[in-house]
Amino acid sequence: MKGVKMLNIQKEQQYSKIVEKYSDMIFRIAYQYLFNNYDAEDIVQEVFVKLLTKKVIFKDEEHVKSWLIRVTINHCLDYKKTLAKRSVVPIENMEIPFEQKEEGILEELQLLKEDERNILYLYYYEGYKIKEIAKILKQKQNTINSKLTRARKKLKEIMEVKNE
Repeated sequence: MKGVKMLNIQKEQQYSKIVEKYSDMIFRIAYQYLFNNYDAEDIVQEVFVKLLTKKVIFKDEEHVKSWLIRVTINHCLDYKKTLAKRSVVPIENMEIPFEQKEEGILEELQLLKEDERNILYLYYYEGYKIKEIAKILKQKQNTINSKLTRARKKLKEIMEVKNE
């Protein structure tokens, strides 16, 4: 590609910077899918192993981030397929890896569908625009916009019921 600077994640220093910058984000995404610290940590490791072994060439920093998010989601989906065979720990018994201010809404978020939670997370926490979320999740922009609107409405209703 002429005129476009490509990033090649082969040097240890580059890899270390990416791990340092994105490991928390990957952990949070994995935790939203799996609701288990240990499983989320496993996913983080798997994603970074894939980054190290795949020799992917990236266009820019944003491409790195979206690739990591997509791979994280795919690993979580694969993991959940096998998760049904294992026992599940209730959320009350788990350590929550979020800040105090974020903990208040976690219970309500769990009442939403998985795709709604993920869209809310990418939009509000990671700051992605609807167009970018659509690209990451491989869905149409209108679909993402509709799901975001529904998720906001559902979350608002849940919060209103809780505060009554």
